[in-house]
Amino acid sequence: MIENIELNKSATKHLYLQLYSQLKELILKKKLTADTKLPPIRKFARKLNVNNVTIVNAYNLLEEEELVYKKVGSGTFVAPLTVQHKEEQDNYLDEKVYIDEDTKFTDNQEEIINFATGAPTPNLFPIAPFKRLVNKVLDRDGGYAFGYQKSQGYLALRKTISSYIANYNIEANINEIQIISGAQQGIDILAKTFLDYGDTVFVERPTYPGAISVFNSRKANIVEIPITPEGIDITVLEEKLAKHNPKFLYLMPNFQNPTGYSYSKKNKERIIELANKYDLLIIEDDCLSNLNYTCDNNQSLKSLDQNERIIYIKSFSKVFMPGLRLAFLLIPERHFEDILISKYISDIFTDGLVQRVLDLYFKEEMWEKQITTLKETYSQRYLTMCKALEKFLPQEVKFITPQGGLNFWLELPTKLTDAKLQQEALQANINLAPGSVFYAASPPKNKIRLSIAAVSQKEIKQGIKRLGEIIKDQLEDSDYRLDDSFLPLV
Repeated sequence: MIENIELNKSATKHLYLQLYSQLKELILKKKLTADTKLPPIRKFARKLNVNNVTIVNAYNLLEEEELVYKKVGSGTFVAPLTVQHKEEQDNYLDEKVYIDEDTKFTDNQEEIINFATGAPTPNLFPIAPFKRLVNKVLDRDGGYAFGYQKSQGYLALRKTISSYIANYNIEANINEIQIISGAQQGIDILAKTFLDYGDTVFVERPTYPGAISVFNSRKANIVEIPITPEGIDITVLEEKLAKHNPKFLYLMPNFQNPTGYSYSKKNKERIIELANKYDLLIIEDDCLSNLNYTCDNNQSLKSLDQNERIIYIKSFSKVFMPGLRLAFLLIPERHFEDILISKYISDIFTDGLVQRVLDLYFKEEMWEKQITTLKETYSQRYLTMCKALEKFLPQEVKFITPQGGLNFWLELPTKLTDAKLQQEALQANINLAPGSVFYAASPPKNKIRLSIAAVSQKEIKQGIKRLGEIIKDQLEDSDYRLDDSFLPLV
């Protein structure tokens, strides 16, 4: 594994930090096990064609984090992972990273009404056309469909995406497009590219837990900016920009996760102004703008960007098939080379067969049909959820109806907590996402997220009625006690 380490001397990131980051990842992924001897400083420096000081500084950083230990006269060795490393290690292991799609709390899974997951129900997957297109690709391309792909992505798909994204008033040539294995990988790649130990990153408060995990894994200083129904709090954002110099701002302007809020046009324009004023890089995560039910105000920040301040992430997971792990980045030219290297280090390339199938899926005009089907289905669920929340929840529960997307963000009375409600709901075969997991620090305890992604209209009515009864009972039961043995969603 060490033999595959490469340093990019033209990158803005210091060489010793590049080396430190790659070695740390190998250790946390258990590709370098405890007591493995790292290469001698001089030998490693010759191999990488760098100064000895580069190796020394990287090893010193690893030692500070107790990831390596030194023996006088013997060298530097990988240290056994401590309890303190567990959270970081979890962030590097794919099966451990927080994804609400795989949440399971009871053995009675068939009867669970699952408001926690953001993944669509399998009956919405376009199985039949996908099967036909897989066979078509195999007949057309044969074994080439399984060969090595360019790290940047399948050229034909990048051309197709360039045309597709024009529908969102975004101009992108094929050289600005990077295919990635899902939005989560995109966030991770960008963190590896831009964040060094102790760097500051701005996020919405609350925000996507997967992003928080990635930024924590880079030991970043996460600064949370409150979000309102109109979007991120511009006043607070400008105050923080005057005090900090963040590497980037990560946000979701349309149907934000978890709140469902969408930024106003005025808010979006003001963010662009601040980005230009403070030389701020913005990461725009867009996975749900297709699912607008009550308005067309889902313009992306990227479409307003005239000065290449924004890196745009677009995922197909929520509107195609999550298991295929497909997304793309739109990257300003000045950042492209560094990001391409980070992608290569992560997994070399995204699955070639899936890229070819998706390309045909667009070209045969099945994409718009799938979006229309999803919007019709989710729109019905959305209306059912709005009515059920109004009908069955006590007035003490507050929420703002989103204009699209999949998520409803609820505020409980202060005497209740998300953990208490989650525990009671699970006993009634209802799964929900506690709000506390969507905060980087000091989370409020009275927020919950409900998703309509994987529930039928019948389940929505039954689940919300049952949930309303549980909340009413908790409000009446002043002696309610939480069972501390329960472990909440992480």
